[in-house]
Amino acid sequence: MSKRFDLDGKRVLVTGASAGLGVHFARTLAGAGASLVLAARRVERISTLCADLSRGGKEARAIALDVTSETSIAAALEAAGPLDIVVNNAGISIVKPALDMPVADWDSVVSTNLRGAWLVAQGAARRWVADRRPGIVVNVASILGLRTIGQVAPYNASKAGLIHLTRALAMEWARHKIRVNAICPGYIETEMNEDFWKTPGGQRLIERIPQRRIGRPEDLDGALLLLASNAGAFMTGSVVTVDGGHTVNSL
Repeated sequence: MSKRFDLDGKRVLVTGASAGLGVHFARTLAGAGASLVLAARRVERISTLCADLSRGGKEARAIALDVTSETSIAAALEAAGPLDIVVNNAGISIVKPALDMPVADWDSVVSTNLRGAWLVAQGAARRWVADRRPGIVVNVASILGLRTIGQVAPYNASKAGLIHLTRALAMEWARHKIRVNAICPGYIETEMNEDFWKTPGGQRLIERIPQRRIGRPEDLDGALLLLASNAGAFMTGSVVTVDGGHTVNSL
């Protein structure tokens, strides 16, 4: 049964691979046997990660990618070569009250989190269809696409849009043997937010999670490998929530 989760011989593109969950996802996929194409704007950071993976006997290469640029996406997909799986992980957030949110900030978040994921998925799918090959897209959404908090209106909207986009593409592309699914992480501790969880505000948030703990990156491994591998062969249009029960807590 464990062989169904193997990614031996699979080539995976991971966007936003220079930090946080992107780095962890790269290591998890490499550990399952995949060869990797890691993409981000900060090429120097992913080059270091690729070198580290290569020293461990894994195959990984770095390419530049700005998901807000159609030209950059087209060039990155061309450079990546034939792919089997795309993990749409690139994302940003800007914290400001909705009344004070400049249009430029709204556009930046939505362009990265939603439009960018759409263009990368579409570009990969066009190649799969042209080559008559199956493919897999895993979109990294968020529980904030299912529930909301204040001060991050464009993030909430973009992740909700990404969830619905996942379902729409799954419906359209199933006949091409392309599976499209999404992971909705809850609050996950990374190097970017680890200090916050030690503050009173962070502790109050943790108290609202039924498991009474913050998530760790490795808590997402099961969902990622399920959706990226043959273990999830009969899944498309699925949205897998990994949040310690946060979205089912009481109001």
